[in-house]
Amino acid sequence: MTQKLRERADVLALLAAEAERVRGGSGRLVLLRGATGTGRTAVLEAAAEHAADLGIRVLRARCSPRETDVPLSTVGQFFAPALGFAFPEPGDGGRLWQTLCAYAAEGPVLLAVDDIHLADDASRHWLVEAARRVDRLALLLVVTERSQYDIEPPPAGLTHTLSPSLVRTRTIAPLGDDAATGLVRAARPLAGAAWTADCVRAAAGSPLLLHALLDDLHGIPQQPVPDTCAALYPGAYPAAVAWWLENAGPATAEVARVLAALEQTWAPDSDPDPADLLAEAAGADPDRVTGWLTAMTRIGLLRPDAAGRRRYAHPLLRDAVLSNWPAARRQAAHRTAAQAMLRRGARVEAVARQLLRAGPVGLPWALRVLRDAATLAVDEGRPEAAVGYLRRALDEPLPDGLRQRLLTELGSLEYVSAGAASAIARLAEALHLPAEPRDRVRTAVALGTALAGRGEVRTAMRMLRRTEGGLAGHPGLARTMQTASALLSDHDQGQRREAYRWLSEAAERSPERVGTAGQALLVRYAATAGLISARDAMERVRALLAEPTDPLAEPFLLGTAAAVAQWADELDEADRLVERGLALQRLSLLHPTHHALVNTRADIAAARGDQHKLLEVLADDTGRGAAAGPSNADAHRVLALVHTGRPAQARRVADGFDLSRAPDNWELNRFLYARGVLRAAEGDGPGALHDFLECGRRQAAREVVSPVVTPWRTAVAEIRLAAGLTREAVALAEEELRLARVWDTPRTVGRALRVLGAATGGRRGRELAAEAVRVLREAPGTDLELIPALIAQGRQFMAAGERSHARDVLREAAERAERTGAVRWGTLAGAALRESGARRAATPGTGSGALTVSERRIARLAADGRTNTEIADLLHLARRTVETHLTSAYRKLRIRRRAELRDALERAGAPGAGGGGETAVPG
Repeated sequence: MTQKLRERADVLALLAAEAERVRGGSGRLVLLRGATGTGRTAVLEAAAEHAADLGIRVLRARCSPRETDVPLSTVGQFFAPALGFAFPEPGDGGRLWQTLCAYAAEGPVLLAVDDIHLADDASRHWLVEAARRVDRLALLLVVTERSQYDIEPPPAGLTHTLSPSLVRTRTIAPLGDDAATGLVRAARPLAGAAWTADCVRAAAGSPLLLHALLDDLHGIPQQPVPDTCAALYPGAYPAAVAWWLENAGPATAEVARVLAALEQTWAPDSDPDPADLLAEAAGADPDRVTGWLTAMTRIGLLRPDAAGRRRYAHPLLRDAVLSNWPAARRQAAHRTAAQAMLRRGARVEAVARQLLRAGPVGLPWALRVLRDAATLAVDEGRPEAAVGYLRRALDEPLPDGLRQRLLTELGSLEYVSAGAASAIARLAEALHLPAEPRDRVRTAVALGTALAGRGEVRTAMRMLRRTEGGLAGHPGLARTMQTASALLSDHDQGQRREAYRWLSEAAERSPERVGTAGQALLVRYAATAGLISARDAMERVRALLAEPTDPLAEPFLLGTAAAVAQWADELDEADRLVERGLALQRLSLLHPTHHALVNTRADIAAARGDQHKLLEVLADDTGRGAAAGPSNADAHRVLALVHTGRPAQARRVADGFDLSRAPDNWELNRFLYARGVLRAAEGDGPGALHDFLECGRRQAAREVVSPVVTPWRTAVAEIRLAAGLTREAVALAEEELRLARVWDTPRTVGRALRVLGAATGGRRGRELAAEAVRVLREAPGTDLELIPALIAQGRQFMAAGERSHARDVLREAAERAERTGAVRWGTLAGAALRESGARRAATPGTGSGALTVSERRIARLAADGRTNTEIADLLHLARRTVETHLTSAYRKLRIRRRAELRDALERAGAPGAGGGGETAVPG
């Protein structure tokens, strides 16, 4: 028999042998079993064609579910052409048997019956009786029977009462991947490997599905195989899947569809799917469902994923199974699954994902699950997921008060994930719903934050004042609105002056009128205006923190206190205040103090001087979803990239903003200062001067004169000094030092002393430089200011001819720069060292600069994934030598595991590890 079918050689050989046997006068029954779509009919047609070629008379019958109630309708198909009737009479079985015997007497006969499981009872009985006598006639019966595992147990098969000696049974297995790949390549010779593999998965071992899919994808092998049937035309594939479901029966089709629906809700890390959950959602026998899952996995329609769950072999197959399933039934399945999972103690988000696709439940448990899932998603830094849960929660029947709170939470989250427009719409809707005064305040604060963030500060102020006007009899809540107005006024110069003027006047008349949070804002204002020392500011803030505070006002107090503590270099205390403040936020991400606290966290990391740690903190900053201009985090990012020797990356960040369209807020001032530092590092003195002066002008307009915020005066002084304008540089540095001594922290005073010393020069300059180093050295965490102070002192020593002293302090500067990752300062320290006459670069004890050439080469190979043996072979070294070099590299890079090598080398900018070159830290 010529083989035209793939992976069917054994069954075709059997049929060929049985055909030869019947020509010898002895017959047999051959039963071809298999799942729907595996090609039973194709094998039967091949057998009939081969028999006809051998001169065997072939009589065909194809069973249909529409004729199962018509007696002898299947048998009648054998003889209809010769006897001239479509359906025999019920009593014609004997006459038909005699006709068959007459045919067999004339020559061998093949009876080919397709889908015998659909035959009428009379025909099945007739065929069974024929099979009992088949060994005495030149008669070969070849029948196909569906043997797929279904939820409803099938009736007994054709052969269950026959002697095994009369029957040869073969199961038509699904196509293997290799055979299916061969079919695709034969039909689409130019198709790529990925496209071919996608087709094979979507066909799931079924020739029927594969041919249907190839028909739908005719002429487009370059495009990806779609995930939805809507992209298919003319729709042969979904029609084939529908035919498979119809043949499987309603119970199996229901389980198949419920599985497809539930699969859409599974997260990558979910628990494996229990069969009893699927059974409950489909209303089926759990034992039968377990068997069905096993059988479908075995034939290839389902495949286990990484979590062990049985999934459809391809999303397109899943979509086809769901096609034409009523939406109401889908929702009911998800609702039933959610209830069952809740009873079984499933994780709250797993239950909530079912509810996302279910209609309104109308019971308290559904709302509770959705809100808990939203809270969990926020805690894990996934605001987009929380938005989905809260949107779905609004579909449940809710009283106005609860709906108002949910809208406030949802608007706050949408601001972060979806943008200001949708957030403002939600919050405005919430503000117009009946609510308790405290809930109205929460909503107004969130809406004001959203409006101010979009640059509509005046609109925000008017809305907050209107809300405050409706709080008669609630003085504590009115104070909270006043505090929110003052804090949000930072986005606009004019509004800020007006807000703080009112706040100051009110506090003078009656401090309790502005509350603890308002008083803290006045401390912050005094600090930036150069009116108070750090010690006095912290005393006042600590006293305010010790007083009782309304819960709605507490975030404002903590956010303000954290900023003051950071400016005062009380970094550990500032850290604690930031964490306390953020813990109060929960779903209230849209709050003036949330962004302030996130900013302060970045300020703290920057103040500690570890630039790599700062970049990690900035990477965790989700930012403001609707921010129109650069943020404080962007300013820190530019500065950190400059300090770590990556000016090109810093330039890409800086060029990402159109400052002409940015809001006129304090964050723009910070960014201008950072861009000025970048321009100075690039050698663009005029550009840097412009940015520093513009930063200073804007700060002065906001009544911010203290260098505690941005030290623009010392930056301008350095530019002036480089241009030879010493008098202007001295004047600016002296003014900076005067203001710095008011605040009186080592960081601000030391910086001003360092620049004034450089501008003054001579003996007085050296004294100022020495004082700057002393002041900064005595304060912890000031390396980023101490390093340039040491460099400045070293240059002063060189100018005085004290080269030995110069080299000592410059080496210290280089070592500190290496330790903190301050590549820029390390480069400048190295250049100064060379000018001092140092014979060679001082090799740091740790960091990338401490690695020898061999250590660096071996570390790079290890970071690329090579084993010690491979490295030894490649470099022609002993394996022990490689191990010794790696151990030394680990120590110098301050790591413990091989997995940390790549990151350590990248942080240091080591060649071959993603950096831009070796860290330039000479000695």
